[in-house]
Amino acid sequence: MDLELLQTRAAIIKNIRSFFDERKYLELDTPLLSPDLIPESCLEVFQTERVFPYGSIKENKPLWLIPSPEIWMKKIIAQHKTDVYQICKCFRNGESEGHLHSSEFTMLEYYTMNVSYLESLKITEELIAYLIMSKEQRAIESAIRSKEQSNLYFEKESILPFERITVAQAFEKWAGFDLFEAAKDISIMEREAHKLGIDPLPGMTIPELYDLIFIHSVEPKLKTANPLFLLDYPAFVSCLAKKGGSRKEEGGSEENKKETVERWELYWNGIELANCFSEETDPLKVKEFFTNEAAEKERHAIVKHKVDHDYWKLFEGFPKCSGVAMGVDRLIMALTGKRSIDGVLAFEV
Repeated sequence: MDLELLQTRAAIIKNIRSFFDERKYLELDTPLLSPDLIPESCLEVFQTERVFPYGSIKENKPLWLIPSPEIWMKKIIAQHKTDVYQICKCFRNGESEGHLHSSEFTMLEYYTMNVSYLESLKITEELIAYLIMSKEQRAIESAIRSKEQSNLYFEKESILPFERITVAQAFEKWAGFDLFEAAKDISIMEREAHKLGIDPLPGMTIPELYDLIFIHSVEPKLKTANPLFLLDYPAFVSCLAKKGGSRKEEGGSEENKKETVERWELYWNGIELANCFSEETDPLKVKEFFTNEAAEKERHAIVKHKVDHDYWKLFEGFPKCSGVAMGVDRLIMALTGKRSIDGVLAFEV
C-alpha cells in the first residue's frame, strides 16, 4: 500500500471514531484472545494456547482468536447498559480466497441501546454519509474523478436514502419464487434450485438450499451503485436476532412477518459491508441457540472451540438494543474505489 492510501485509511478510521464519539458512544478495547467463543456453525476460527513457564504445574491453556468482539462487548453491555463501539482486528479461518476475504481483517462493531434494527439502519446511513462528506473523502473523490473513474457516487444527494428490499422481495424478483411458500417443503426448494440451473447436493437442508440459491441467483443482483439494505431474513436461518420483524413488507402477510427475524445486511456495489440484528435478549432463546450451534460445530467444524454454556445468563435483564458488525476494509474499498481488499491493507497475510 502506498503512503497516500495509508493516509486515507487512517483518515477514514479516525472519522469513524469521530462519528461515534460525537454521539457519546463508549469506545471499547477488548481482548483479541478468548478462552471460549460464541458458536457459529457458518465459520471457522484460529486456535492457539497460553504456554506457562517451564516448571509450572499449570497445563497449557487453549485460547482462540476472536472472529468478532461480540463475546466481550455483550458482557460490558449486560453490566453497564450503554451505547458502545469498537474497531479491532478479527480472525476467520477457512475463508475462501478472493478479492473480498482476508483471514485477519478490521471490524467495526457498535451497539445502540433501546433501538431496533430499523433505527440502527438510520444510524448506519448517517455514518456512511458522514464519511462521504468529510474533507478527506472530498479529496479522494477529486483524485478519483481526475483519473476519470466514473463508477463512484460521492455526492450526498445521489446516495441518500439507501435502497431497501426485503429478502422475500429479492427472491421473488431475482429467483422467481415465493421463498416462504417454497421453504415449507424441501422438495419445492430443490425444484426451484433446479429451475435456476443449480444442482443441490443430496441431503441438503432448507437453510443450506436457501444459501445456495441466494449465493447463485440473488446476491449477484445486488450490485447497485448506491448502498442497499437487504431486510427481514427468514427465521429458519439461525442467528441471535429477534423473531417476528417489527415491520412488514407492503402487501406481505402477517404469517410471513412471523417467519422473519429483525435483521438486515448492507451491500454496496455487490459487496456485503455490514450485518445488523435487533439483538435477542431472551436468555432461554440464547441458551437454545448456543446449544444448537455448539452441537453443529462439534459435528462439522475443522477447528473446534470451547463454548461457555452459561453465557446465556448474561441476558437475564439484558437491555433492548441493536448491534451492527461492519467490515472496515470493505468499507474503505467502497469509499476509495478499490476492487480488491488487498488494495486497502498495509500487508497481505
